[in-house]
Amino acid sequence: MVTLRDAAEYITELPKAEHDADEWQAAMEALLLVAEQDGPPMFARIGVMRAISRHVERVFNPSRKDTHWGRRN
Repeated sequence: MVTLRDAAEYITELPKAEHDADEWQAAMEALLLVAEQDGPPMFARIGVMRAISRHVERVFNPSRKDTHWGRRN
């Protein structure tokens, strides 16, 4: 998806069950906000990305970041 039209066509071609999901409804509202009322395009991007990854569970992985507590330079 490169343009807002691409995103809108993608959403309209979804199966009915997935199309009616709350995340996709929010993505469509964000697209309409951007297209009709000249809203920030980032809203549409965020809405579509959240809808695409709605089944992905975000898990915190503490081993990815080194802690700095107690270290002196």
